[in-house]
Amino acid sequence: MKRIFYLIAGLLIMQLTVIAQTNDFYDDAPLQKLKMQTITVDGEIANPGIVSLQELPVREVIVKETGFDGKNGTFTGAYLYEGYSVYDILNQVVLKKKNEAEFPPIIDLFVEIENDKGEKVVLSWGEIYYPIHRHEILIASGVRRIVPSKTKELWPLPVDSKLVVASDLFTERNISNPVKITVRSSKIQFKIDRNIPDMYASELKLLNGSNEVLSITEGKLPGQLVSYGNVYYGRGTGIHGTSPFTGVMLKDITAEQYPLSAENIRTALFLVSAPDGYRAVFTYSEIFNRNDQAEVLIVPMTGIPHKGAFMLYPAADYFSDRSIRSLNEVRFVQLSDI
Repeated sequence: MKRIFYLIAGLLIMQLTVIAQTNDFYDDAPLQKLKMQTITVDGEIANPGIVSLQELPVREVIVKETGFDGKNGTFTGAYLYEGYSVYDILNQVVLKKKNEAEFPPIIDLFVEIENDKGEKVVLSWGEIYYPIHRHEILIASGVRRIVPSKTKELWPLPVDSKLVVASDLFTERNISNPVKITVRSSKIQFKIDRNIPDMYASELKLLNGSNEVLSITEGKLPGQLVSYGNVYYGRGTGIHGTSPFTGVMLKDITAEQYPLSAENIRTALFLVSAPDGYRAVFTYSEIFNRNDQAEVLIVPMTGIPHKGAFMLYPAADYFSDRSIRSLNEVRFVQLSDI
């Protein structure tokens, strides 16, 4: 009888062991809860206030934490974070843009996130709501180590809540203890003229603030061409086509003019625009600091009215709304100037 008991117990243990083993590499370590802070939402919205996180779904992202050090980065650990998507947090806010009468589209919005120490980082509205891969920006409430199977190295665990941007290469925007989210639009003025016949921009100017740092004329786009397959789909007008886009990475053209730094990763932005005043906001990080190779391209469109001589193509976006046709200006700004 005793032998039968031990045999049954052994079989049960074996069964439980089999059940516990999965093909998921990211659930092998225990989850540690992080200390959460009260988070408020403010800015150009009609319903500011405290965020009720309890009503939101819990999302997961995987991250290789690596700080910027001017060379190849400083790796600090590999983690699975779970928490609340900034997409979900802002989903119920009612936008109230200051420049809505002049420019109704939402693609010039951005979000400033501040922690309990007063440190700030920026996210564009586009990288929150337009990407093909949604919910990759979290306020983390829990963390697991992703432990190497051979070395068993245990990376140091954070204890406080954290903003986590999973698409970043250098994780400088992953600030601890975020407490405030502020929705903003650009205060830089543009002349609006939606009736330009056969709109065409034969020169692309790159600015640092109000200072021109580079000019690219038609037919003289520098750099190596890359081609991205594409299904070109607008949020308002639907499908535009399925032809590939071939262009040059914006970060390659402008690496000298807009050098990589921790400050730029955290708080710098770009305003890209066309002669009719149509414009969009991108963060420096989503152009220069990606880990998914979904780069922002400058596409030559020589001789094509309403599109040429240059078009901006953000490969990470699901919608085409931030794909600026007849691109004539790329303006680099710091958070304090926008």
